[in-house]
Amino acid sequence: MGRENYADNPVPHYPLIDVPRFLLVSINIEAILQESTIHRRRERLNKMTEGLGLGHAYGTTIERIKALGGDKSQLGMEALMWISHAERPLRANELCHALAVKLGSPHFNPENVPSISTLVNCCQGLITVDKESIVRLIHFTLKEYLSAHPHIFRRPHSEIAEVCLTYLNSEQVKALSAAYPHNLETPFLGYCSRYWGVHAERDLSSHGRSLALELFRDYGGHISAQLLLEQVTYSGFRRQEMKFGFSGLHCASFFGIVDVVAVLIDLESYDINKGDFWGHTPLAWAAKHGHEGVVEILLGQAVVNPDKADIEGDTPLSHAARGGHEEVVKILLRQVGVDPDKPNNHGNTPLSLAAQCGHEEIVKTLLRQAKVDPDKTDNNGDTPLLRAAWRGCEGVVRVLLD
Repeated sequence: MGRENYADNPVPHYPLIDVPRFLLVSINIEAILQESTIHRRRERLNKMTEGLGLGHAYGTTIERIKALGGDKSQLGMEALMWISHAERPLRANELCHALAVKLGSPHFNPENVPSISTLVNCCQGLITVDKESIVRLIHFTLKEYLSAHPHIFRRPHSEIAEVCLTYLNSEQVKALSAAYPHNLETPFLGYCSRYWGVHAERDLSSHGRSLALELFRDYGGHISAQLLLEQVTYSGFRRQEMKFGFSGLHCASFFGIVDVVAVLIDLESYDINKGDFWGHTPLAWAAKHGHEGVVEILLGQAVVNPDKADIEGDTPLSHAARGGHEEVVKILLRQVGVDPDKPNNHGNTPLSLAAQCGHEEIVKTLLRQAKVDPDKTDNNGDTPLLRAAWRGCEGVVRVLLD
């Protein structure tokens, strides 16, 4: 028998408060009944009434999940892994599709999608589904328990990254046009596109690296590139702008995946100084998100331009200063050819950008540069001091006044 089909089993709507309380009580009662004597049961009850003993109850329940027959044990443990390590709360259909992905298969089989009711049963009461169809752990203390016992899941971020990349490399997803709307037929696509790289940056296996390189073979025409940019950029982004080339190297730099960037920069097909639709170079994306390792690898290439501006006139240093990435700012300031006082198209220098965002330590670092003018005005006539005061950045104001 295959897994239950999700389409035939609508998502049950559990109350937000009553069910978690009921299940916690149920888990505690089972833990009490497992004690062998009246005395031990009374001790366990006393601990639970005092707010203690939940860890034992969670541990016992997890062992019970592992002891389930068939693939129920795997489903239950994988569901707990996803819910506890996902970058955002998952909807029921997203989780069900994630668990249907078979590593190593070029096909996604919709008949392998389990029902949410099956997952709830496999997790033995440790998860619940709210009225918005969001799947959650039964209680915040379970999240704390899982965090305190990292051995329960071997390499969760690496596994999640591999699942996401396998899904994105499937024939079904590759066949989707970049203009294809994100709909209920591919509920897992949005999460994969936005967060696969976040998990990969934390932990990536050699197989995961190979899957990432496979994705990047034609990344500019892949729907996941489109969906990533739609989720992380301004709302006015349009699909037709993809033709300006957000490449695999741009993407790996955006996420900060050092191993993948190291491979891509050795490929002749990638121009390390090429800007995308905004003129962002790979270095600009890495600096913007504070990825020190990738910044250092890119700057280690003799051909890289460390001060190349995008269409708004922002340099990698401008992006790092605005984002509050102090170490990246220091790395860039050590580079020959980087102008620490270069204004963008609006007249904003790295100093004014750091000042208006309240990044006090970066302001101090920039003020130590001989070329930086602390009183330079932008196109509106505003100084860094005025912008910091207008934003209420008291610490920066004191530094500038000194």
